[in-house]
Amino acid sequence: MTSPAVSVILSVYNGAEDVPTAVASILNQSYADLELIVIDDASPSDNSAAVIRSLQEELGDPRLRIELLQENRGLAGALNHGIGLARGKYIARQDQDDVSLPERLAKQVGYLEAHSDCGLLGTRAEIRIADAPTGRRHMHPLADAELKFAMLFNNPFVHSSVMVPRQVFDVVGLYTTDRNRQPPEDYELWSRVARRFRVANLEESLLIYREVPKSMSRVGPNPFLKKLVTIGAENLAFANGMPKPDIACRETAALMNAGYDEASGSVELPAMERLITTAATAIEAASPGADLSGPLREALANLAHHYAIRHSRSAPEGAGQSLLERLPIPRALRRRLGG
Repeated sequence: MTSPAVSVILSVYNGAEDVPTAVASILNQSYADLELIVIDDASPSDNSAAVIRSLQEELGDPRLRIELLQENRGLAGALNHGIGLARGKYIARQDQDDVSLPERLAKQVGYLEAHSDCGLLGTRAEIRIADAPTGRRHMHPLADAELKFAMLFNNPFVHSSVMVPRQVFDVVGLYTTDRNRQPPEDYELWSRVARRFRVANLEESLLIYREVPKSMSRVGPNPFLKKLVTIGAENLAFANGMPKPDIACRETAALMNAGYDEASGSVELPAMERLITTAATAIEAASPGADLSGPLREALANLAHHYAIRHSRSAPEGAGQSLLERLPIPRALRRRLGG
C-alpha cells in the first residue's frame, strides 16, 4: 500500500455537531494525496463515535481512517496516538470545529518541499464565532526570526493550521503528556521544534478558526497561565544561553502575559529588559538579514507597562512621588501612561 504524502490528524471530543464539516474540509482539499486519521477520544457526552462511523460508511473514502479510543487520553495523548498511526511524509493538524480552505494542504506541501530546513509551518486564519464572520484574523508573524522572538512570550501558531515534516518528531519527540506542562501542549512542542529547526507561517489565511464561547470566569490561580509562563521562561533562558530559567526569566515571562499574580516583583526592570534584548540579538545573529528592532521596542514597552501595573499593586501609599515617577520607565511610555 502506497503511503500518502500527508497525514492529517483530527482528534474529536464531544464534537459530533462540528466534525462532519471539518472532515469534509480535508477530504475536499485540492491536494488529494492524503489520509485523514479521525480519533474519537472516548467522548462521554455525545454520539461522536457514531457520527464518525457513519461518515466513513456514507463517504466511502478510503483516505478516511477512524480510531475509537476506549479511554480518554486528552488532546496530547490522542494526537500522539494519531502520529503513531500516520504514514505520511508530513503530519498536519485539523481541529474538530475548524475548517481548512481548499488550497491549504497544497500550499503547505509546496512550501515545505521548497524549504527542507523548515520544521514547522502554520498559516494565518480567519476568525469566526460559529459561522458568523467577525472581521478579525490571526495575523501572526511569518518569518523565522520574528516567530522565534514572539515565542519568547506566547504561541504565534494556530494549532489547527500547522504542518510538520514527520522527521521532526524523531528529533524533538511528540506532544508532552506531562500535566504540569500542558495545556498548552502545542506551545510546548513548537518551542522544542523552534530550538532545532526554522519555522514559518504562510501569509494567506488558509483556515477558518471558529471560536466557541466559553466562560472565562475563574476563582483562584490560573493553571493555564502558570504553564504558559513556565514555557516562556524556558524559551527566554534558551535564547540567552542559560541552562535553565532563573527568577528573572520567570518574572519576565509572567509580566509579558499580564500574569501579575505569577510575578513576585523582586526583579528590577533593567534586568528583564536585558534578557529580552539579549534574546533578540541572539535570534537576529542566527538569521542573517533579520531586523527585530520593531518587535523589540514593542516588547520592551509592554514589559514596562506591565511592570508599572504590577508594582502599583504593592506601592506604599502617601509617597512623595507618583509611582510612574519612581519607576525606571522611558519618558515616552510614562506620558502614555499618564505620568
